[in-house]
Formats: sequence, C-alpha cells, structure tokens
Amino acid sequence: MSTPSLSVSAAAPSDAWLEAAALRKITWRIMPFLFLVYVLSYLDRVNIGYAKLQFTGDLGLSNAAYGLGAGIFFFGYFVFEVPSNLLLKKFGARATIARITMLWGLLSCLMMFVRSETMFYVLRFFLGVAEAGLVPGVVLYLTFWFPSDRRARMVAVFMAAIPVAGIIGAPLSGFLMSALHEAHGLRGWQWMFLIEGIPSILAGIWALAVLRNTPSEAAWLSADEKRVIMGRLERENSAAAAAGAEHRLGTALRSGRFWMLTLIYFCLVTGNAGFSFWLPQIVKDLGVTNLVTNGFVTAIPYLAAGIGMIVIGRSSDITGERRWHYAVCCFIGAAGLLGSASVTHSIPLAVTGLSIAYVGILAGFGIFWSMSTTFLQGTAAVAGIAVINSIANLAGYVSPYVLGIIKDATHSVTLGLVLIAGALIVGGLVTLLMPRVNVQHANGRA
Repeated sequence: MSTPSLSVSAAAPSDAWLEAAALRKITWRIMPFLFLVYVLSYLDRVNIGYAKLQFTGDLGLSNAAYGLGAGIFFFGYFVFEVPSNLLLKKFGARATIARITMLWGLLSCLMMFVRSETMFYVLRFFLGVAEAGLVPGVVLYLTFWFPSDRRARMVAVFMAAIPVAGIIGAPLSGFLMSALHEAHGLRGWQWMFLIEGIPSILAGIWALAVLRNTPSEAAWLSADEKRVIMGRLERENSAAAAAGAEHRLGTALRSGRFWMLTLIYFCLVTGNAGFSFWLPQIVKDLGVTNLVTNGFVTAIPYLAAGIGMIVIGRSSDITGERRWHYAVCCFIGAAGLLGSASVTHSIPLAVTGLSIAYVGILAGFGIFWSMSTTFLQGTAAVAGIAVINSIANLAGYVSPYVLGIIKDATHSVTLGLVLIAGALIVGGLVTLLMPRVNVQHANGRA
C-alpha cells in the first residue's frame, strides 16, 4: 500500500493552460489590493517608531514607557485575533478585511490626540484590536485561491508590503514631521498620524468593491477556470488530509508540531517587532539625527529585505523545501543583528548589518505561513492560524518593551539586538526539528 503524499495528479494540457490563466487573473486581481492594504496597515502600525523621535519629549515618556505602548498593540491583537478569523469564516474576507482596514485607519488618525501616557497605551491597544485578524485572515484567504506550490510566493508578495511600507513610510514620516511641525498649531507627529491614517479608511471602503470571498464568486473567472482552480484546491485538501494534515482544531492543539510552529513564529516575531519599532531610534543612535535623513537611512534595510524575501520565497516554492529555507533565514537575521551590534562606530557597516538582518527576518514570514498551512487544513486552519499568530504576537508586546528597559538602563540597544539574535537562532534550530514535508507541484515534481 503506497504512502499518502501531497502529490496531485497531472492535469490534462487544456486544464493546465486554464489553471495557469486563472492563476494569473487571480494574482493580478487580488494581490495588488492585499499588498496595498498591508502597506497601509504596517505604516499605521510602526509609524510610532518615527513619532517617538518627537513625541516622547512632548509627553515626557521614558524609553520603557514607549516600548510598552508600542508593544501593547500586540496584546489587543492577541485578544481579538481568533474571533476575527472566525468572523472571516462566517461573513467572508470581503467584509472582514473592509472592517479591519477602516477601523485601524480611524484609530491611527486618533493617535494625533494623545496627551498622556495612559491615552497612549489605550489607543495603541485598540489599534491592535482593530487590526487583529488581518495577517492570519489574509493567509487563510490565500488558501481559498492558490494551490500550495504558489503560497510561499503569494505570502511573500503580501509580506513584501512591510519593506515597501518602510521604504515609503520612513522618508514620508520624517518629511511630514519636519515640514508640518507647528503648522496650524499641531506638532509634526500629529500631522503624520492624521495624514497616514486617512488612506486606510478609504482603502476599507474600496475593499467592498474589489474583493470576492472565493473563486466561485469571481465574475472575472470563466466557468472552466473556476472548475480547474476549485478542483485543484479540493484535490490538495484531500491529499493533505490523507498525508496527516490536521483538520480538527482540537487535534491540532494537542499536537507537538502545532506548538513547535507557535514557538518558531514567536521567535520570528520577537525579531521583527523589536527591530521595526526601534529601527529609527537605532539609526538615530548611530548619529543620524536629522528626521528626513533618518527616514532615508531607515528605508535602506527595508529595501534590502523587500528584494530578499521575494527571491527566497520563490526559491522555497520552486524547490518545494521549507525547513532549511526558514532556518537559514533565521540564522541570517541573527548574524546581521550581531554584526550590526559590533560595528556601531561605523554607520555604513552598521546599516549593512541591519539590512542583512532584515532580509533574514522578513523572508522568514512567507516561508513560515506556507509551512504552517501545509500542516493545518480545514477547520484547524481557520482558528489554528489565528491561534499561532496571536500567541506568537505576544512577542511583539514583550520585545519592544524589553528593548526600552535595556535602552533606559544602558543608554544603548546593543544588548537588546543580541537578545533578539538569540531568539532567531532558537527559532531556526527548532525548525530543523520539524518533520520534513516538501510541497509537491501540479506536475508531480517537488
């Protein structure tokens, strides 16, 4: 008796052509909008790092208080992420993504009214509540449209919004804070929150017109295109079930593999949250104090990461290999952080190290979600993806706060970068303990 595998029988030539045509349509119809949404989301999430360069002095916040406020976003994320993904399953991605986008845009605008430490914490918490469910919701949504051998690339395209948000947002935030400072009686950071929040509200309204919940609802796919895509996805789900993928959430939660995935992602989020929320301050500590210049220098690691994550995600999809791709990303991230921490006397060398680090950190996201959705299918995927993301994102609460405490105690984030590197190394090593599951392609080639 043959061992079940994730292989899918080769399609007839006509069906293969239809599938390729359908996937091109799907990619160009939904990915640009999802990419835009995540650019706006990430900009509204991390622009607090640029605001810190001004508003902590205005409000009298310590570095630890800033780190706590930056990280408390993820506590709101943790509390409401699973309910959000369950609502997506019930009401569809179209309504859920529209609701998430409009709410976080509104709350980002309201950040301009922060006047106290408590108000800072409250608004950051509710910003996390508003955005809860976006990433796991989109990851789940992509499984409704793309076969497994496309998902790492699609998640990488979606996650490439993070570096693009940095490339655009870093110089933009620095410019707004500098050029509009004291305009009409408002501080530069207040203008930044207002101007960068409004596009998210508009994008939420646009989501209702652009998105469709499943291929069966897409008027822009022909009947034959719908048939081949939905047939391919159904065959993959059946093959995954035969190969041992978890369909029941309760079974998944009792699985050691589920908790290994959670630990792996916790380590990655530790690296990303600490890095992204403190990057403008790290660059400032290197000696780049001008707001506009700081924004341009901060954009460099994001640019490098954007290129790297697409290249590495494509390599993982083409080879069908996940574990080593992900582990190497973690080790690259750790090496870059340790390197940058050891050359703080040189801005070019330190920025090079930070760029290498962010290539490894961000490239890991697409590979991780492709790896986890191979394991989780059906009901388990709906809540399981959200459970993994919500628990792991508690690292986003802890990491910026710890870096703030370290900054207050040592007047440097060097030790914090070393701790983040250690978390990435742990994540890479645990990944190599995972069972090897290669993705099989439609033509049967791994």
